[in-house]
Amino acid sequence: MGEGVIMPNPLLQLSNITKHYAGPGGAAPLPVLRGVSFGIARGETVAIVGPSGSGKSTLLNILGTLDRPSSGTVTLDDRDITALDESELAAVRNREIGFVFQAHHLLPQCTVLENVLVPTLAGGDTASRATAWDYAKKLLARVGLADRLAHRPGQLSGGERQRVAVVRALINRPKLLLADEPTGALDRASAETLAQLLVELNREEGVTLIVVTHSLELARRMSRVLEMCDGQFVNATAP
Repeated sequence: MGEGVIMPNPLLQLSNITKHYAGPGGAAPLPVLRGVSFGIARGETVAIVGPSGSGKSTLLNILGTLDRPSSGTVTLDDRDITALDESELAAVRNREIGFVFQAHHLLPQCTVLENVLVPTLAGGDTASRATAWDYAKKLLARVGLADRLAHRPGQLSGGERQRVAVVRALINRPKLLLADEPTGALDRASAETLAQLLVELNREEGVTLIVVTHSLELARRMSRVLEMCDGQFVNATAP
């Protein structure tokens, strides 16, 4: 389905999203997003591509509730998240959305296992923490890091650190995984490994995946590619 299509029962639906920032010295507002609308089905994989400054990362931040649109609505699992207050948004970010960035943002003083478990520390009883511990070890084994649980980030390669970041993003079993240039800081071999891993985890864990990327190799692995230019979608393909 292309940009602007209203899907039946989508996981995520954007309707006429705009975003602008105040211009310098009282100048006219600077538009970044210009009426973006699209839907994403549950379990779908989507790449958002386009030149620098086209609005990709701003859009991803709005999808992840890290920023609010100037106008328009974002519906996640039949709930208008643009109407939520800050505490409600924080709960959505923690429980329903996972994030992977170009920089892994791991805590250098913590072990691999401790880094993965950080998102589980907000609330939860002893039983749920034990379940998270078991799930973390399962996922780390799945991404080839079963023998790295006690290592710290400085003892890992760049590709290994990014795999830890992916597991951390999945630890609370989110409905939606957002990745902003996840392979951008990796060498070619590590980037290919991570790209394949994201596709496999989408299939195995059932998480919906949206990737902002300059990598055509990564984009081609997604089920749909949306191209942005000047704050709008200009092309939508299903490879």
